[in-house]
Amino acid sequence: MRLALMTEPQLGGGYDDLSWAARTAEAAGLDAFARSDHYYWTGPEPMPATEAFSTLGGIARETSRIRLTILVSPITFRHPSFIAKAAATLDQMSAGRFDLGIGTGWMEAEHEAYGIEFPPWAQRFSCLEEALSYLRAAFSGESFEGEIYQITATALPRPVGLRLIVGGSGPEKTPNLAGRFADEYNLSVRPLDELRPRFEVMRDAARAAGRDPDQITISVMGPAVMADDQASLDNLLEEAGSFRDISVDTLVERWDQAGIPYGLVDQVTDAFGRLAEAGVEKYYLQWLQVTDHEGISELVSLASESFR
Repeated sequence: MRLALMTEPQLGGGYDDLSWAARTAEAAGLDAFARSDHYYWTGPEPMPATEAFSTLGGIARETSRIRLTILVSPITFRHPSFIAKAAATLDQMSAGRFDLGIGTGWMEAEHEAYGIEFPPWAQRFSCLEEALSYLRAAFSGESFEGEIYQITATALPRPVGLRLIVGGSGPEKTPNLAGRFADEYNLSVRPLDELRPRFEVMRDAARAAGRDPDQITISVMGPAVMADDQASLDNLLEEAGSFRDISVDTLVERWDQAGIPYGLVDQVTDAFGRLAEAGVEKYYLQWLQVTDHEGISELVSLASESFR
């Protein structure tokens, strides 16, 4: 199981926090560093949410090995021409280490707050499907003529190591798009009996498109709570519940229902093993507070020592 650190900087923190987290994950030997792409947080206090592409551009110059990932960028935020240019530039700045995640977008409140149109889901999905075709065409120097987007220019520079991630949790449409277009299919962790059918939809779509499904990485993302002793685990669960404003009992009940791996190292190891048997190749360890340097340090150190 390859491991990545996933951060949510719309919950606070600045560029220096993100750079530190990426360099810490790289030093620990993790496969990738990922950040969300949100402009806004719906909590009681505003947070200084940074922009995804520009922050990873800086981090690209401060790291040398770890892959850098946006997980995922809403198609509602930017025209695919901007996405293509920014992604190709990040690929160049990172020497081919950039992974571009694309999705439909879901947080209506942030669109309203920033005056960004938030079309109905079916329209957003149509935009996503065309944007994926547009991006594949742009990255290969081809033209594309769709109902929503068109490209006739020869898009340069062309990326050399960029990987395209399709992310989302739907049971049919998103895994179908991933099979047709993606280098990686990502979704939030859930019980195995819900994961496996989605993986099969992705694989069937890949075969129908003339692609090898074994060449498409399957990844999941979920909260990261693990410890090597019970007292430390209890403290982490208490902090996780407090941050979400729920009791530990409620948190544990929700995580059990969602199939989220948590617990002592041996328990999480077993859970990762079951995910791997189902076809998961990468797990994004989601740490909500990028300003919590101590928590991130402990997480990546434990993950590096225990799961690699």
